[in-house]
Amino acid sequence: MTNHAPPSGPPRFDRLLIVRLSAMGDIIHTLPAVAALRQAFPNATLGWLIEERWAELLCTLRYPRSGRRSPQRPLVDRVHTVNTAAWRRSLFSFNTWQQIAVGLSELRGVGYDAAVDFQGAVRTALLARWSGAAVVYGDTQPRENASSMWYTRQVMTRGTHVIEQAVSLAETVIQRPAPAPKAQFPVDPDAENRITALIGETSDFAILNPGAGWGAKQWPAERYGRVASELAKDGLRSLVNYGPGEEELAVAVETASARAARKISCSVSELIALTRRARLFIGGDTGPMHLASALQVPVVGIFGPTNPARNGPFGTPSIVLRSAISLTSHARRSEPEKGLLEITPEAVVSAARQLLQGRNE
Repeated sequence: MTNHAPPSGPPRFDRLLIVRLSAMGDIIHTLPAVAALRQAFPNATLGWLIEERWAELLCTLRYPRSGRRSPQRPLVDRVHTVNTAAWRRSLFSFNTWQQIAVGLSELRGVGYDAAVDFQGAVRTALLARWSGAAVVYGDTQPRENASSMWYTRQVMTRGTHVIEQAVSLAETVIQRPAPAPKAQFPVDPDAENRITALIGETSDFAILNPGAGWGAKQWPAERYGRVASELAKDGLRSLVNYGPGEEELAVAVETASARAARKISCSVSELIALTRRARLFIGGDTGPMHLASALQVPVVGIFGPTNPARNGPFGTPSIVLRSAISLTSHARRSEPEKGLLEITPEAVVSAARQLLQGRNE
C-alpha cells in the first residue's frame, strides 16, 4: 500500500477513531496519548474500539456508550466494543457473524475521518481500515509486521516507555508536540458505594497484587504474605487484589500473612474506585499496577523478565526492584524467573516504607 505524504498545515478531524482492543495495561498506557488527542481536537467526535471486557476503563456499565461526555465517560464520545475471544470460540455460528456485521455497520456508520491503531496487530489494523476511515495511522514497526500493509500513514514512534511511544504517535496525528495529560477514568457511583461498603471510608491500606500475566512474572505468594505482615506492624493493612482464576493465589497470601492481609475481588470499575483510595500499590508488571501508576498511587514494582524502562510505573512516585541477573524476555514460562526470586520480602518492605515516608513528608 502506498503511503500518502502528510498534508501541509495542522490537520482538522471531525471524527477520529482510536483502535486499542486490549489488554488492561496497554489500554491504560494509551490513555495519555488519547487525552492529548482530545485536547488537540476538543470538538471532534472521538471514538474508541475496545474489547467488551475492558470497556469499563472508558465508560461505566450503566451509562450510555455514546453521547455527551460526563464523569461516567470522560474521554471519548463513543465506545465501540468487540468480543473477539467469544467470536473465535464460535466462528461458524450465524449469531457470531450477525454480531460482527452489526458492530462493523455501526462503526462505519459514524463516518470516521481518520483512525489511529495503537495496538499494531493485524486484526486491529484491519478493523481500522474496515471503519471506513480514509486515513489510518500506525507504527512503522508494529507488533505484527503485516499490520503496516493497512496503514496509510506510517509513523516512526519515539521514546523508551510505551506511554512515550503512544504519545509520539498522537503527536504525528496532531502535527505538533503534545504534553501528555493525565489519564482520565470513569467515576462509577455504584462502584464507589460498593467499595465503601466493603472497606469503609479509610484510605489507610496498601493493595497487593500477586497475580501476573504468566508464571515467569509472578513473585511467590508467600512473600507477599510476609510483606503484609511487616506492613501491619506499621499500622497499614493490606488488601490482596485478585482476578478470575486467582482466588487460590490470594488465599495463599492471606494464609502466609497470618491474616494480616485480606483478599478482595473487584470488577474493573470497583478496582478503579479501590485504587483511587490506596496509599500504596505493590505488585509486578500487570494491568492493576499500571492503573495505580496512572492514578498516581505510589508503586513498588517487582520486576523479573520484563523491562521496567519500557513497561514500568510512569509518572508516579515509585521504586522498581529488579535483579541484575534478570534478562528481558516475554517467553510464557510457568515458573518464576530466577532473577525475580532474588528479590526478598525485606527489600520490598524497605521500598514500601521509603515511599510511605516520602508521601507523609
